[in-house]
Amino acid sequence: MANLTKDFFIGLSNNRVLNESAKKWGFRMGAEKFVAGTNMDSVADTVHELNRRGICCTLDHLGEFVTEKEEALEAKEECIHILEKIHADELDCHLSVKLTKLGLDIDESFCIENMKELLAVAEQYGIFINIDMEDYSHYQQTIDVLQLLRKDYENVGTVVQSYLFRTQNDLEGLKDVRLRLVKGAYKESPDVAYHDKKAIDENFLSIAKQRLLGDAFTSIATHDHFIISELKDFVKEHQIDKDTFEFQMLYGFRNDLQFALAEEGYNFCTYIPFGTDWFGYFMRRLAERPQNMNLVLKDTFYTKDNKLKKEPLIAGGLAAGTLLLMLGRKKKVK
Repeated sequence: MANLTKDFFIGLSNNRVLNESAKKWGFRMGAEKFVAGTNMDSVADTVHELNRRGICCTLDHLGEFVTEKEEALEAKEECIHILEKIHADELDCHLSVKLTKLGLDIDESFCIENMKELLAVAEQYGIFINIDMEDYSHYQQTIDVLQLLRKDYENVGTVVQSYLFRTQNDLEGLKDVRLRLVKGAYKESPDVAYHDKKAIDENFLSIAKQRLLGDAFTSIATHDHFIISELKDFVKEHQIDKDTFEFQMLYGFRNDLQFALAEEGYNFCTYIPFGTDWFGYFMRRLAERPQNMNLVLKDTFYTKDNKLKKEPLIAGGLAAGTLLLMLGRKKKVK
């Protein structure tokens, strides 16, 4: 049933109609708990507060399904504004970007030129840019673009996903690249990805340990306290310099653990998504953590004082579908 639930939310994340409609709704279904705001000015205070507590941040201006050059150029200009704001406000923060938002599905050369412009501005301000890894259909293209960009810029890295079979083999070619390690949030074929949680976790630990013993900086992105505990023991056992890695978590998840790790002296980074194009990101987070469905139902049907409220028809349909999944899950458990 868990796989059905995950597939359901991933399917919703890829629905163009729902993504476009969600831009008009404003935040719904509890999204504001995991998406920090709609624009850079509204997010800066959040970054300042986390910096005050010893936590750095990476910002992701959300966007999906970019098929027009004009939209990609607007995304590039927004990213430049973010870089300028980071510099002007002296934020301890870097930028995460998706190549498809900058035009990869339109024209690769066009996307590369957009990235070069961003990297030039970021280099001027001493800011790192991380290229988020998307679904498997964009995997090799993302690696190729990264390697091309690194011929001229050192302030760029990417993400590797432990649920992919090939990741372990790709580490050698990325040994000098700053990487973020994640488990993976897209629905992939069993021909290319592990679907068993134990296998994904074991590969995550294997990759993390290999990277920790290497020379390049690694962001270890997980909310799993068992994995974090094992890696803390590994770091201590091998006397690994804490400045060679950081733990990373998503905004709105396990805040107490985030603060605790920072207080223990580990480098810590919070991944902060923001923007009006929040729906696809939020659905993938629900796919990863289906227990957040309770939050969806409450926010969709009730006000803060627990009174029924009216919502867009599509949101109501989503919540109803979610409720059916939850009921089916409970019956299965019984």
